[in-house]
Amino acid sequence: MSDRLTRCGWCGSDPLYTAYHDREWGVPLRDDRALFELLVLEGAQAGLSWLTILRKRDNYRRAFSGFEAEHVCRFGTPEVERLLQDSGIVRNRKKIEAAVNNATAVLRIKEHYDSFADYLWQFVDHRPIQHHFRTLAEIPACSPESDRMAASLKAQGFSFVGSTICYAFMQSAGMVNDHLVDCFRHRQVQELST
Repeated sequence: MSDRLTRCGWCGSDPLYTAYHDREWGVPLRDDRALFELLVLEGAQAGLSWLTILRKRDNYRRAFSGFEAEHVCRFGTPEVERLLQDSGIVRNRKKIEAAVNNATAVLRIKEHYDSFADYLWQFVDHRPIQHHFRTLAEIPACSPESDRMAASLKAQGFSFVGSTICYAFMQSAGMVNDHLVDCFRHRQVQELST
């Protein structure tokens, strides 16, 4: 991509971050495995920068069996202890245990919904919300939709899914288009939703 493109200011100039912004952030995502991965990574990011998590994403994919919930839900004490020694991921016991717990919760949801994606997308009526923010200061940290998602996920047994984490997840998964209006991706992402 040309350096002359106007991007959302949060992505800075790091090539990994700009590639994520340009190709992934805000693109509507409806794949159960990818949504589980994103939810785990958003939880892992709590208190850290997203760039830190992006740099560790391949390690997370290896450590968490490609984010196949059917495999992750079977992780027990030995796997958790192994992950706590893995310098390629965030070595936080609560976050690791939450990922394992959340895999089980994903499978429970899939018993009652057509898919994990169908369950998650209900919070935006199955269509991305199109925002038209001009500045980063206008973008909220949470929304009524992320409040409802967080409450529902918690009721389903998930952890590390507060409203702020859910809103960041919704942004990443394309449930809301929070690219600034002068960003070259705003219109492109908007057109993906039609």
